[in-house]
Amino acid sequence: MKPIDIIIILALAAIALGIILYIRKEKKKGSKCVGCPYGKSCSGNCSEKK
Repeated sequence: MKPIDIIIILALAAIALGIILYIRKEKKKGSKCVGCPYGKSCSGNCSEKK
C-alpha cells in the first residue's frame, strides 16, 4: 500500500467519525431528524412540515 492510500483512508475515516459524532450529539440534544430545520419540534416525520 502506498503512503497516499493510507492518507486517503485516514481522511475518510476521520470524516466518517466526524459525521457519527455529530449525529450522536444532535440525537442527545433531542433532535429527531438530524439536518431538518424543524428537528427538535417535529414528531419525527419531517415530510409533514413541507
